[in-house]
Amino acid sequence: MKSQKLLQKSQINSLELEELLKAREAKECDFILVDVREIYEYEDEHIVGVDLLRPTSHFQDWAKELIDLSNEKYLILTCRTGNRTGQVCHILKSNGAKNIIDHQGGIMQWYGATSTNDSVTKELL
Repeated sequence: MKSQKLLQKSQINSLELEELLKAREAKECDFILVDVREIYEYEDEHIVGVDLLRPTSHFQDWAKELIDLSNEKYLILTCRTGNRTGQVCHILKSNGAKNIIDHQGGIMQWYGATSTNDSVTKELL
């Protein structure tokens, strides 16, 4: 299955993320999409399908949570351009995280569905 091969990669582009989101919707694969931008950035515009918002400015508060979660599920991290996710992925992997995937190019390279002007819900944080 193509989606399983994509989940084995350490980096994916926006077309691959779009494929994975469709496959997840069809229940062909499972992963958690984590946006590491700040709350105001998420509220301005975000990728439809984001499961968690973990602002990089609060990295110390949530890093262990994602390391633990990555042992159970695939995590795909996204941001604005891919710079923050590259750094966060490196730090998480250096501290024992598994199944971490970097969305290269972030929302700036994303042509799929987005949502705008949404308030952050408790479920995301």
